[in-house]
Amino acid sequence: MTTSSEINPQSFLYEERGPVAIITFNRPDRLNSLTFNVYRELTDTLAALRSRDAVRAVVITGRGHGFCSGGDVEDIIGELFKRDMNGLLDFTRMSCELIRNIRALHKPVIASLNGTVAGAGAVIALACDLRIAAQTAKIAFLFVKVGLAGADMGAAFLLPRIVGLSKATEMLYTGDFISAEEAGHIGLYNRVVAADELEAETIRWAEKLAAGPAFALGMTKASLNRELDMSLEMALEAESAAQAICMLNPDFREAYQAFTEKRSPQFGK
Repeated sequence: MTTSSEINPQSFLYEERGPVAIITFNRPDRLNSLTFNVYRELTDTLAALRSRDAVRAVVITGRGHGFCSGGDVEDIIGELFKRDMNGLLDFTRMSCELIRNIRALHKPVIASLNGTVAGAGAVIALACDLRIAAQTAKIAFLFVKVGLAGADMGAAFLLPRIVGLSKATEMLYTGDFISAEEAGHIGLYNRVVAADELEAETIRWAEKLAAGPAFALGMTKASLNRELDMSLEMALEAESAAQAICMLNPDFREAYQAFTEKRSPQFGK
């Protein structure tokens, strides 16, 4: 089991508020752009949280006016011009490992979008389970603007499944920003709130999920991941097995007993 002292990143902030872990990008002067170190430490932190049983929900957010503006021009992009194909693949596979670790973490991950969301930052938000945004949190998948494919870090896989193929194509082809209001309208953002309400709303959601049945929520996330490419028949069989497994978990009985005793359930880890 991972302890809190073992999670000690140097390139961003990490804290635990009870059962909620909060990861905060901490380069506000650079709109929280990503460096090689941020990529590596964030990827490793999300892996470590798999065995951090005391943490039941995770929030990713940023300081200042930006959530995350993507790869830092000086730290990353300039360096990439020095690499050959193998070196470039090392980097692109590392960035994809980050997205894989967000999706593989069987705990709710909430992106709390405090400001501009762009490039790799947009894909990080996309990979999270839920997105709660301030009204200032415009978003763009900027890759084509710099001569790269819009298909980056899983964007071409994930985005159509959230907003539909037509809108995803538009966003990935143009790389243009859309407002938080529009992102909420198309279902990319789950909630849009005033900037001064963002932290409280995010923590409310995170604490609600952290108080829920961790085993069942993990099973739900695993099912959502697995069934993205299944036929209906395959999905029905997979969900039959998943639900039967959950019925053997103590949380199922606890929910029933709480209902019959007219109290709130006390779910285990």
